[in-house]
Amino acid sequence: MFDPSQHDVRRFFCETQRKRIAGEPLTPLESIASDWIGVHPEYHAVLDHPEQALEQRFDAADGRSNPFLHLSMHLAIAEQLSIDQPKGIREAWQRLASHLGDEHAAAHEVMECLGQVLWESQRNHRPPDGAAYLDCLLRRSGARPNPN
Repeated sequence: MFDPSQHDVRRFFCETQRKRIAGEPLTPLESIASDWIGVHPEYHAVLDHPEQALEQRFDAADGRSNPFLHLSMHLAIAEQLSIDQPKGIREAWQRLASHLGDEHAAAHEVMECLGQVLWESQRNHRPPDGAAYLDCLLRRSGARPNPN
């Protein structure tokens, strides 16, 4: 199982940004990350300075979102969609994207649901609830969640 450290994740995104700017070839994972980096120009200043990025603290209490967490969630969601896991996420996401008319906005809605499900999983010491995750997406798309 792949278990990168915080520094590994930060180096990955900073290196992807460097390669993106330089026009160098990207691995398939870097290519996906590059697409998300491209739609988040607010993170470029952090990604352009890897040594500083490795040491920075991102605290929501300070009003600073963590670009590495945010981009990592985009990657996780992209992977979930590519393999349709949990089963039905691809269809729920398509419904949500259609409802919102914006795939990036839809991805952020998915991120909210994923964050909620992960938080509840950690709080309750249980595996993430895939059905609750899908229900959250369906509610946000205006569809009725499955009553089961």
